[in-house]
Amino acid sequence: MSDSVRRIVICQDPGDGSGDVIIDLPSDVLAEMNVGLGDLLTIERVDGSIVLKPIRDADTKP
Repeated sequence: MSDSVRRIVICQDPGDGSGDVIIDLPSDVLAEMNVGLGDLLTIERVDGSIVLKPIRDADTKP
């Protein structure tokens, strides 16, 4: 993915007291990022936005 995909999503409290949040990412965003269930993502705050990037296995890098 070479371009950014910007979406506004709702953070949900899982209700377990952990302080974690659940974010449902739309299927078109997952497809654009080429990720799915079980894939790992990094999360970073950049200029007031949350940036998610897939973590790719080092063995699959050219």
